Amino acid sequence: MGTVIAVVNQKGGVGKTTTTANLGAGLSSLGKKVLLIDLDAQANLSAHFGVLTDEDDKSRSIYEVLRYGAKMSDVIKEVTANIDIAPASLLLSAADLELGGVIGRESLLREALQEVVDNYDFILIDCPPSLGLLSLNGLVASNKVLIPVQSEFLALHGVRQLLDTIDRVRSAYNQRLVVGGVLICLHDSRRRLSRSVAETVRDYFSDLVFNTVVRTNVALAEAPARGCSIFDYDNRSTGSEDYASLAQEVIERG
Repeated sequence: MGTVIAVVNQKGGVGKTTTTANLGAGLSSLGKKVLLIDLDAQANLSAHFGVLTDEDDKSRSIYEVLRYGAKMSDVIKEVTANIDIAPASLLLSAADLELGGVIGRESLLREALQEVVDNYDFILIDCPPSLGLLSLNGLVASNKVLIPVQSEFLALHGVRQLLDTIDRVRSAYNQRLVVGGVLICLHDSRRRLSRSVAETVRDYFSDLVFNTVVRTNVALAEAPARGCSIFDYDNRSTGSEDYASLAQEVIERG
């Protein structure tokens, strides 16, 4: 059975999608079969790999899985030999309202994944920047949570709420759920503030913090425009080095 990791932080702009895409590519480069799931209505992960859907394109996105019970295997698209993706749709923006009255709504993704979970070594879920029903589905479906934290003043703002949510999900829906790691992203070691925040994060989370730090790197912002990972865009960049290191660390942590 594959390891399912939800990439979650209700704060936007902290590197969730960049991490999901490039960690997935890093794991793939180490011979792992990876499924990426885009749960964000903005569909940035899907756009990152050039896999987009629209409202008239039925049975093509994770929305149809959650809303109408479509098979996960029917919406999965191949990105590379070792990476598949279940793309998002703008229709996900109404999911909280449309699924509000559905029995077992918090477990829809977990149930859908049972069909394909044995086909992959890792399944990475890019959750939206909120703690609504979609993120809840990501947490209930996962073994682990990866929390990207930006190296900025407000880095820890809201993380306490996220940890409380994880505790509640563990108690009510998913006893196996653990925090798999906290990742410091968008780090500029030349800035005193960045160094200070990184130290605070390590003091706060202790051994949960990955040794890998993802440095600020323009290539990471440019890669999505080419529809590829940082490894295919610029495999000599610091972004490539950092996500290769993170992938190795994720595997070593089990």
